Amino acid sequence: MKIATIQYCPVFGNAGKNIEKLKPLLEGAKESNLIVLPELANSGYHFKDKAEAFSLSEEPTNSRFLDILTHFCASNNSAIVTGFNERAGRKIYNSALLIDKTGIIGKYRKIHLFLDEKDFFEPGNLMPIPFDLNGIKIGMLVCFDWMFPEIYRALALQGADIICQPSNLVLPGKAQQAIPVHAMIDRVFVVLANRTGTERNLTFTGNSLIAGPTGEVLAQASDSDEEVLVADIDVSLSKNKMITTKNHAFNDRRPAFYGNLPTQNH
Repeated sequence: MKIATIQYCPVFGNAGKNIEKLKPLLEGAKESNLIVLPELANSGYHFKDKAEAFSLSEEPTNSRFLDILTHFCASNNSAIVTGFNERAGRKIYNSALLIDKTGIIGKYRKIHLFLDEKDFFEPGNLMPIPFDLNGIKIGMLVCFDWMFPEIYRALALQGADIICQPSNLVLPGKAQQAIPVHAMIDRVFVVLANRTGTERNLTFTGNSLIAGPTGEVLAQASDSDEEVLVADIDVSLSKNKMITTKNHAFNDRRPAFYGNLPTQNH
């Protein structure tokens, strides 16, 4: 299987221009079976207030941005995971959508909101689950979820082979260090699609990457360029949870000692 991540700098507040920017980058990834785009790829990120964030949101069933991505998937027999500023009635969510030639086949709404996102978005209300893509199980997370190992484990225990993570990271090097470790601990592939550029007073850190089940970085982008990363992967490696001949990443767990974790630090 061939997977790709697209690192680019969205035009704030202009989904049409963002599609135009993405077209040549998608063309460079069209041989890939699965392509991952950054967080909020349709709208940009740094809103001044909730009203602006809402005005730049879209309903998934009425989005030219998503229609064009669906057409791309149909034309190239591929699938895309994209970050999306999702409107649902009077609420908005920081979402990730899995799209194939038929349209949306999976949705995740960001559970762990970062900084000012708490002023704009509703906390995610959908359980993180893997979605089937031609027999391969695809999990989705968004950006600041990188800080919470429980959510990777939850997806991995449900059989996720690949976890796709649209992101708009602003803390240099933090997630990029953590994500290969998550991949190693849960023995899955993780595809991080970060963005570049500056919006208002936020500068994004780039360094998108694809990590393998033993923690290796299979491909990594620069901190500032718009790039397409592509990696050929053997998905069967994510199904092998053996660490040594006598140690299994999941079967060796002893949740009786830590499964009922306290909900807060006392």
